[in-house]
Amino acid sequence: MLIWLILIPVIAAACIGLLKTPGRLTALVSAACTLVLGAYAALAPECSSECLSTFCGTPVQLTMGLPLSRIMVLLSILVTFAAVAGMKAPNADAERSWAISALLISTGAMGAFMSDNLIAFYGFHELALIPTFIMIGCYGRGDRRNIAWTATIYLGLASMILLAGLLLLCSEMHAWSFSAMAASVQAGIMPTSISLIAGLLLVGFGTLVSLFPFHTWAAPAYASAPTPIAMLHAGVLKKFGLYGLFTLAAVFGSKCQDLFGCWNNWLLVLLLGNVLWVGYVTISRTRLDDMLGNSSVMHMGYIFLAFAAFIACNGNNELAFQGAAMLMLAHGLTIALLFLLTGQIEVQTRTLELDSMGGLGSRLPALGFLFGLAGMASIGLPLLANFVGEFSIFVSCFAGWTPAQVTCDCWLANVANFFGGLGPVQLATIGALWGLVISAIYMLRAFFRIFEGPVHATSERATKLSVSDIVAACFLAVFIVLFGIVPPTCL
Repeated sequence: MLIWLILIPVIAAACIGLLKTPGRLTALVSAACTLVLGAYAALAPECSSECLSTFCGTPVQLTMGLPLSRIMVLLSILVTFAAVAGMKAPNADAERSWAISALLISTGAMGAFMSDNLIAFYGFHELALIPTFIMIGCYGRGDRRNIAWTATIYLGLASMILLAGLLLLCSEMHAWSFSAMAASVQAGIMPTSISLIAGLLLVGFGTLVSLFPFHTWAAPAYASAPTPIAMLHAGVLKKFGLYGLFTLAAVFGSKCQDLFGCWNNWLLVLLLGNVLWVGYVTISRTRLDDMLGNSSVMHMGYIFLAFAAFIACNGNNELAFQGAAMLMLAHGLTIALLFLLTGQIEVQTRTLELDSMGGLGSRLPALGFLFGLAGMASIGLPLLANFVGEFSIFVSCFAGWTPAQVTCDCWLANVANFFGGLGPVQLATIGALWGLVISAIYMLRAFFRIFEGPVHATSERATKLSVSDIVAACFLAVFIVLFGIVPPTCL
């Protein structure tokens, strides 16, 4: 059954491109089918794996047995349905292009999240990147061609670095799948070029996730992309790198510190760049789409913090793993909803400049409520999905810590001892907590500038939202609230 999660959107994209079927309607039917099948596959324990072919003697399998597969497939089907349901293309030709691209991105993301074979895992992600570049270059906002080329160069180089790391890892482990690699680790086989492999993987995966300082492509790409593409890229595809890092860490288990430990202190420094540096950049943004793009980059720092805490505990930190899984899901839903509402704001006001808006809440109260809900979730308000992930991550960073355990001979440990025995992870956590204040500043400022105050001339243009606008936004909002009350953890 898992193969249909890939075949259905591919068939739908082919029908739109070759048979000229209505773009949005065909994509919506496809998204609804994958929503039902994907929800069943994510929740049904009998949906474990399907063998497609073989590669180097290793089965190429689609599986739901990997630690994060189910929750990432759930994220993919939810965001895909909302992106297609809320699609508002300028004309019929653009609608077909947007629909095909959204379906192919969804296909690539779900294929990557279900692939046991590492080459298939890599290949599906590359498939999803191609329509992203094309859509930004053809239908993006602003200086779309330069933005598309910049993203292509950054992500192309990152993909080549990642491929080198994966090939080196697989060849030295004599395993080409996650399951075979786990068996090799159990047998005591470890790669010999550990430091080099870990560095390649962190740079490759990190750039795809927009880890500081390899992040400068991300915010302009999200801001420029058409709304459904921004939703799928920032909400779903961006989690590929984090998914890969956490899955490899889980595969290596108690040996994960041997693989990534040599880079962990540097990762702590870089993730603070995401939270603090990019956070302050986000405050300075004057366009809503640019602000949300930088906000997405900033929040990746929290998930990298969970990864660092997981590695520091040598894989024995279930709360960090679960917190990261929950925040990946919550961030994907929240940022997708914010970009969806941003597209609706642009249609209503014909601007995204924060200084050129005001009083939109009196014209469109439903839009104001939904944006406020998504903004509060992004800040980390309790009873909304992001809070569960962020709180779990911050608590997990102090799991098993005592001052006496800070004994490693490194400059960051010496700094930690100066502060009363706080470990490197704990120091980074204290710094990252300031990101909560930063998030509140830029999100509340944006809300008040757009929806409060006197009605600006741009807001006077606003008319009521369509049924599809409300349905798509409410669909995501319901799950943000639901997962905040009943967290799905790792399913």
